[in-house]
Amino acid sequence: MKFLPEEMINVQHPVSSPEEAIRAAGDLLEKEKTISSSYKQAMVEAYISQGAYFVLAPGVAVPHARPQDGALESAISFVQLEEPVVFGHSTNDPVTLIFGLSAASNDEHLHILQKLTMLLNDPSTIEQMKEARNVQDITKIIQRSGMKK
Repeated sequence: MKFLPEEMINVQHPVSSPEEAIRAAGDLLEKEKTISSSYKQAMVEAYISQGAYFVLAPGVAVPHARPQDGALESAISFVQLEEPVVFGHSTNDPVTLIFGLSAASNDEHLHILQKLTMLLNDPSTIEQMKEARNVQDITKIIQRSGMKK
């Protein structure tokens, strides 16, 4: 499992739409060969058809698709948006932090979500991630939270 390694973190990324934000998180997963391009498209299509169900906390989105849509390995990527984007969630918009989720099985999906939940359980961690200005800042926040990469 790849849990937020430096090569899967992008900070101050400019986007103009939720779809661009989802693709940015998917690009990082695809670059590290944890998903196929079909998985990235399935992430976007899930948003289009099902709405912002994956905007799980104020300012935080976790786009994903089903394992059979092209997940090759379990991983989480991270994109901090330069400017917040409205996804259409009634209480958690706008979104600044995007965690792209790839899980090769349903069991791994639950495990990686639990790990991410532990990281984001502390509201101060979310605020620190919103304020970070580079990849090293994000890595330090993850390490201070007790999460291993």
